Amino acid sequence: MPSDMSDVASQCSVHSARRARSWCFDEKVLIQSLYKVMISVAESDPIILYIRDVDHFLHRSQRTYTMFQKMLAKLSGQVLILGSRLHNSDAEYNGMEDRVSSLFPYHVDIKPPQEEIHLNGWKTQMEEDARKIQIQDNRNHIVEVLSANDLDCDDLSSICQADTMVLSNYIEEIIVSAVSYHLVHTKDPEYKNGKLLLSSKSLSHGLSIFQETGLGGKDTLKLEANEDGLKGAPGSKKPESDKSPGKDGDAPPPKPEIPDNEFEKRIRPEVIPPSELGVTFDDIGALADIKESLQELVMLPLRRPDLFKGGGLLKPCRGILLFGPPGTGKTMLAKAIANDAGASFINVSMSTITSKWFGEDEKNVRALFSLAAKVAPTIIFVDEVDSMLGQRARCGEHEAMRKIKNEFMSHWDGILSKSGERILVLAATNRPFDLDEAIIRRFERRIMVGLPTQDSRELILRTVLSKEKVDKDIEYKELATMTEGYSGSDLKNLCVTAAYRPVRELLKKERLKEMERRKTEAKQKTAAAAEDSDKAESKKVSSENKDSSEKVDSDGKEGDSESRVDASEAKTEGDKEAAVDLRPLTMEDLRQAKNQVAASFAAEGAVMNELKQWND
Repeated sequence: MPSDMSDVASQCSVHSARRARSWCFDEKVLIQSLYKVMISVAESDPIILYIRDVDHFLHRSQRTYTMFQKMLAKLSGQVLILGSRLHNSDAEYNGMEDRVSSLFPYHVDIKPPQEEIHLNGWKTQMEEDARKIQIQDNRNHIVEVLSANDLDCDDLSSICQADTMVLSNYIEEIIVSAVSYHLVHTKDPEYKNGKLLLSSKSLSHGLSIFQETGLGGKDTLKLEANEDGLKGAPGSKKPESDKSPGKDGDAPPPKPEIPDNEFEKRIRPEVIPPSELGVTFDDIGALADIKESLQELVMLPLRRPDLFKGGGLLKPCRGILLFGPPGTGKTMLAKAIANDAGASFINVSMSTITSKWFGEDEKNVRALFSLAAKVAPTIIFVDEVDSMLGQRARCGEHEAMRKIKNEFMSHWDGILSKSGERILVLAATNRPFDLDEAIIRRFERRIMVGLPTQDSRELILRTVLSKEKVDKDIEYKELATMTEGYSGSDLKNLCVTAAYRPVRELLKKERLKEMERRKTEAKQKTAAAAEDSDKAESKKVSSENKDSSEKVDSDGKEGDSESRVDASEAKTEGDKEAAVDLRPLTMEDLRQAKNQVAASFAAEGAVMNELKQWND
């Protein structure tokens, strides 16, 4: 056989050699079923049994060889068994040649024709047969793996040849995603002989997820090369222009945008563009030293990346922890950082990460960091981080939570992390002492956002009331002294409560005006009724005068009613215009609000002492 045809033959056998050496069913059942079918058919008609790659078939196990030998000895009648094998098979099957020869005493060598015309057609047919055999081998392997996992698929033939090859090579990795997709999107799953019946769509979806992760890229390239080799002429080469790199001065091709995989699509809605955050450092009163530290840690690496490209100690910060009492502005600081830095903001919570399917929690964490790398620079914000990344030594902690923490740490700052990625993990918590030690280590900077001092409270009050209409007699220093122990959130609640006092006064005035208007209308109606009764008593007037007088009276009533309606509408419109004009806030409003709004956090409590000790 010529060398080129040997190559074609070897291509069609390479996948057969990689198959499992044992079936997912009993060999005894197969041999007995073959024997019964052949004996039954041979009683009336001749029968031919063809076994392709008979050396592979008999090499699966010694039991298969022995049972097949016994079956041949029992057969009689009009039965012919044909076996085929390829030359230049793998070395592991060479030892089977003598054993196969003992079972098949007659050998026929098929050689290519000598004539050029017939040889070309023969080569084409061989290539087509090799391609069909390869496809069938791939499908058989997929069926074997599915059957071993109590699964089945009736429409494998609807999957294209290229996808079938990749499915066959990585079916063990793809099967989990395919089953998950099928169960989620199938209302009533079908079962056949006790096996879950998968659709080709589910397998294709699992393949697409596998390829999007980047693991199947190399195999896809090999597949395309093999197909070109089967279809094209042997020894064909690519032109030199394709192999040579781009010429000097040519711009490099743009980097293709990688589409989001299934898990990245779930997290994509959590990405908030900087323009939609709506919070700046100017909106935060006080905290000047903290804002300066954050601008140095976050803004500087983004604005001057050249300062951090050396291999020394200057490197961008990858983790910042904001801790302190509730209501001190930790979340607002995180939003202001992302807004002023122009970075994407991903708000992460347990609902973003967790899933009811086993193993998808870790994939969601991996997708979180891969998506953050796509939209970099990115700030991953974890509010109340102690609930998600708490200590791993907690009693009764679920195994899934431990896996989430381990996966999060490995992608954040571990073997799987990349030094060039501009990703910052920013977290906030009221209980930093509940965090895991490994998590605390990854927060390079830990900043305490404590309760505001008197000067800070004055700045916060000025910032909150800067956009409101206030009276000139407000004493901010006195208010700051009155609100000892108040957090920034408490001060805002105090101002909101004070802002409702002018609204209450306005509503009270409107109610009084409405009552006066109703009294006036009642008096007018009483006077009109008395006038009507006087006119009804005059019965001595002639019929013509009576008719004319009634007409005049009715016209007068309509005119009076219309004038009253116009007057009431004018009053209502005037009241609406007056409702917009609220009086300014006064010092008395804020004093009264102080009596209604107390501090939400005990400045000298046990939790505050724990925070101070942990910070020290």
